[in-house]
Amino acid sequence: MIPVFRPSMTDEEVKAVEQVLKSGWLGLGPQTKEFEDQFARYVGVEYAIGVNSCTAALHLALEIMGVGGGEVITTPMTFVSTNHAILYNYATPVFADIEEDTLNISVDDVEKLVTSRTRAIVVVHYGGHPCDMDGILNIARDKGLKVIEDAAHACGAEYKGKKIGALGDATCFSFHAVKNLAMGDGGMITVHTSELNERLRKLYWLGISRGTWDRAKGKAYKWEYDVEEVGFKYHMNDIAAAIGLVQLSKLEKMNARRKAIVNAYNDAFARVKWIETPVEKEYAKSAHHNYVIKVLSGKRDELITYLAEQGISASVHYVPNHLYNIYKPYYRELPVAEHVWKKLVTLPLFPDLKDSDVDYIIEKVKKFE
Repeated sequence: MIPVFRPSMTDEEVKAVEQVLKSGWLGLGPQTKEFEDQFARYVGVEYAIGVNSCTAALHLALEIMGVGGGEVITTPMTFVSTNHAILYNYATPVFADIEEDTLNISVDDVEKLVTSRTRAIVVVHYGGHPCDMDGILNIARDKGLKVIEDAAHACGAEYKGKKIGALGDATCFSFHAVKNLAMGDGGMITVHTSELNERLRKLYWLGISRGTWDRAKGKAYKWEYDVEEVGFKYHMNDIAAAIGLVQLSKLEKMNARRKAIVNAYNDAFARVKWIETPVEKEYAKSAHHNYVIKVLSGKRDELITYLAEQGISASVHYVPNHLYNIYKPYYRELPVAEHVWKKLVTLPLFPDLKDSDVDYIIEKVKKFE
């Protein structure tokens, strides 16, 4: 089977991990610090804090923005981590509808949903395509709200020439095994102030005032530390960070390959009447995490079954979260999301996908009736 996603790994990543294993320091240490520093420079932001997943990043980002007890406007078109993190913080998710073309959160609907209880807006850059950030940030400034970006799909994406990660109050990245920058698992939070950076570094290590690596530097191990608040065991480790450093050095090249595959798909499907291909707005440079078509014939599930019979995996991203049982207390009618998700099919897209496989996928999709 041709998979939907596959990480792109080489001997470089193997050697990087080997060096960490031989170093004797596997946990939070110098590789993590180097990865954080390089990632911050890449994004163009002052601070980057490495964690063990994007879910952890979202939990902590919402925690430091003080959303507890309030409302958070969010999108239904995402993996459940985004909205679980709101519940982790004892806040209320308020679902906004989406744009039918980009599948990103609708600025117009967000504006209608702001109340005196609203604390923050969470946006997801679906498929790596940036949201309309000017619209979101203008609402946030006018209403005194925080903006948290879920950039799990958007590593390397740009909004009006600026890297995603440097726009909102906090941005959360995923380095899960199938993401553009893949480390098996892991995440990053980018922020702009030293105060938020320091708070996050306490929260990701159980509220401890000084991490193990900081205490190990120098001639003698400094065992003393204080515990200043209840935190979590969320920090990154040097094994993952070593992979991340190699992946970061190749990210632009891998994203360029993704774009080339997307262009091939778009060109091939442009005249297929029952397919609507993804858009890329003028303000956006997508990271092209996934390739999602809309099946206009009403035969979405039949297409997925047919492709499986041809040795091609396909999937659906996502069931709108407000339709899950856990989110029934927060349900509101979202006409666009509830209509469009039934058309969505995710086709294979990853940097190591061969041209011959791309041609084969195109051939089989076009033969489906």
